[in-house]
Amino acid sequence: MSETLESQVGAALLAHGWTISTAESCTGGLVLHRLTNIPGSSAYVAGGIVAYSNSVKQTVLRVKQGTLLAHGAVSEQTALEMAAGVRQLLKTDVAVSITGIAGPGGGTSEKPVGLTYIALAGPDDLLVVQRHIWDGDRLAVKNASAEAALQLVLDTLNAA
Repeated sequence: MSETLESQVGAALLAHGWTISTAESCTGGLVLHRLTNIPGSSAYVAGGIVAYSNSVKQTVLRVKQGTLLAHGAVSEQTALEMAAGVRQLLKTDVAVSITGIAGPGGGTSEKPVGLTYIALAGPDDLLVVQRHIWDGDRLAVKNASAEAALQLVLDTLNAA
């Protein structure tokens, strides 16, 4: 049986001596849940923020009001500010954020259901963002987003 993605992320974080934090919207804490399923994860998981509302994105994660007005909560810019904000707030080496439209409602022609942005903030001003459009129901979108976020962290750690 192969190792889970979250256990691989944990091993890579330990190998680098890095800590991680999360800022999650549409996934509601699923990434942090998966990370903390691993025994010993307290050695590298600092914590996370579930920022479902725009007011929490602004007041806790320091997403700029102008970003939300110009680009919306589900945008590359918001995802990047969420990741940078939680990294600074919780003082971690790396942070990952997710914002998206899990459905079944809330989508538009410009921003369809399943649209998700995943961002990572790391050392040396490292900022990475990915855009995905997932198929499936709400749970499928949440699961695919969490999986992609963990993969982004692992890929980043493996490249560091």
